[in-house]
Amino acid sequence: MAAAALCMAACSTKQAEENVIGKPNVPVVDGRFTPEVMWSLGVMSEYAVSPDGSQVLYTLRYTDMEQNKNNAELYVMPVAGGEAQRLTTTASTEFNPAWMDNDNILFCRDTNIVAMSLKDKSESVVAACSRGFEGFKLAPDGKSLVYISTIPVKRPDHIEKLYAGLDKTTGRINEDLMYRHWDNWVDEIPHIYYVPFEGGKAQMDKAVDILGDEPYESPMRPWGGTEQYNYSPDSKTIAYTCRKKTGYDYAISTNSDIYLYDIATGETKNISEGMMGYDQNPVFSHDGKMIAWESMERDGYEADKQRLIVMDLASGTKVDLTEEFDYGVSNIVWTNDDKELLAVIMFRGTLEVFAFDRETKALRQLTEGQHDINSFQLNGNTLVASQVSMQYPATLYTYNLNENQAEGKKLSTFNDETLNQVRMGKVEPYWIKTVDGKDMLTWLIYPYDYDSTKTYPALLFCEGGPQSIVSQFWSTRWNFEVMSGAGYFVIAPNRRGVPGFGMEWEEEISGDYGGLCMQDYMAATDWAAANIKQIDKERIGACGASFGGYSIYWLAGHNHDVKGYNEGRRFKAFLAHNGMFNFEQQYLETEEMWFENWEIGGPYWERDKNAKIKKGFSNSPHLFVGEWNTPICVIHSEFDFRIVASQGMAAYNAAQLRRIPSRYLYFPDETHWVLKPQNSLLWHRNFIDWFDEWLKKN
Repeated sequence: MAAAALCMAACSTKQAEENVIGKPNVPVVDGRFTPEVMWSLGVMSEYAVSPDGSQVLYTLRYTDMEQNKNNAELYVMPVAGGEAQRLTTTASTEFNPAWMDNDNILFCRDTNIVAMSLKDKSESVVAACSRGFEGFKLAPDGKSLVYISTIPVKRPDHIEKLYAGLDKTTGRINEDLMYRHWDNWVDEIPHIYYVPFEGGKAQMDKAVDILGDEPYESPMRPWGGTEQYNYSPDSKTIAYTCRKKTGYDYAISTNSDIYLYDIATGETKNISEGMMGYDQNPVFSHDGKMIAWESMERDGYEADKQRLIVMDLASGTKVDLTEEFDYGVSNIVWTNDDKELLAVIMFRGTLEVFAFDRETKALRQLTEGQHDINSFQLNGNTLVASQVSMQYPATLYTYNLNENQAEGKKLSTFNDETLNQVRMGKVEPYWIKTVDGKDMLTWLIYPYDYDSTKTYPALLFCEGGPQSIVSQFWSTRWNFEVMSGAGYFVIAPNRRGVPGFGMEWEEEISGDYGGLCMQDYMAATDWAAANIKQIDKERIGACGASFGGYSIYWLAGHNHDVKGYNEGRRFKAFLAHNGMFNFEQQYLETEEMWFENWEIGGPYWERDKNAKIKKGFSNSPHLFVGEWNTPICVIHSEFDFRIVASQGMAAYNAAQLRRIPSRYLYFPDETHWVLKPQNSLLWHRNFIDWFDEWLKKN
């Protein structure tokens, strides 16, 4: 028996070691960037700079295709540059890295918060929670933690009694709206907890839910995390984001607020009352006298400009530092002297860091380049940023606070070995004229094997959102270099409706989905076909997801009688992922009603009374199926609660009934995104195969 036990223990240890996911060995063949090579890259997501500014701690995730999963480990490296040191090797994912001091760190693993000494890598569990932690922050004085966990949603008593004795039933009973979010049923909601941290341990028996018995989300689903709350510098107050609404009221409103929770008294104060849009992500000044946050002005408009609001806590006076600036902010950071506030700005096709003078509102651009800075941290005069481009995934860069329009210094090198073997397709920006004479930034990505004496097929990329910028983003789904590696030009326009080009440009899309935004797509395609001689104008396809999927369905119904193209067809093949097909169907199937009410105008049963609603629903793609004449591939996922799977099935069935060559790729276990590694590879292989069939073989 003892021998058997030892054998079982040894087998268990061996199995755990085998399940540890490391860097996969995927060869690069002939310099081509393939989906398989893309998935072999390390993904850096979270990072934290040490208190003395000398080191940066980060997570790095690798994927094992055979196991069909990935996990992240912790690494640390000098901010000045140098070798990275791996800190963990486990089959579990480590996340939420944080510093206790310059020699000790905290992080989450499974249902624990773990402390590690960097001197000897010894570990100890400092907090455990059966429901797990979604994230945490350590107080500035190190004497408490604020963490995110969840509470179950309680059924009303008159519903609960119906479940008596039915512990195996899967039925759901709802009597209100907002019963699901994008990809999750609302069975639990996040709350923020305060807990004393003494002697290297969180006193979990003294944890306090700062929302008490309030049935509200904080942070807000589905995107909110630890950025939605912060400690005051004296560790006595917690500022947090919350939309204190449920059900129908929640479904039609974006009105969230900033609350101050006094740790000593338990009292809560709303400091953004009367401000009607999204108010979120509060950050205290270093002297504790001011607080800044992101604020949208209009209720129900989730893509409104994110203003930079600064409030004097003593007087209650609020100032909008972006009042004369036509762009929104994110990732707000105070400088050490509290004289400037830094923020990420979507600016004319890239994401850059700007600095706002708190007193004069003057601004300066700190960074500039063909890149996106997704986030950054400031320590003294050094910015450590997570930076991407269309040619590389998230990489750590450093910048100096005193520089202007700098390109930055590359810090991390974990993907260099693979990327140095790849011949990435060249990326060029072009400003082209739209049908109404405006200038539109369009990215052109060249095929990886580009030869100016040859011609190539091309793909028009249609962005989702609809208010999402076509910037220098990196994605494991819509990856332009994978398309380039498959031998395609990619045409990627920043059509009407995207942020980063002023509010007038962004707002020309709402209520007019079939208007100038669609003309912009056509203009970009016609420009590329006429001006880039290496593009074969008779081998152009179009693809997109979400609003981009809608765009494909709409373009499919308007792909006829186009001058200058064979058979009058601008596009010879389409691919739509998780797109809106039938607006009446969509209005009653989606969960966030504020979006439909703002973008389409309101419920379709009121269209005869309201011209905006009538116009909005007139752009529904299903109304133009009679004009479809082009092969189309439809992709949709069962757990997409934003645009449900019946939309894709209806579009595919319509193509089949029209006897149009068509293909349907359905994922029963994916959401609005395709996140499982093997599903992603199938998605990419299908994508390339579909367009190769119609743009290369015919």
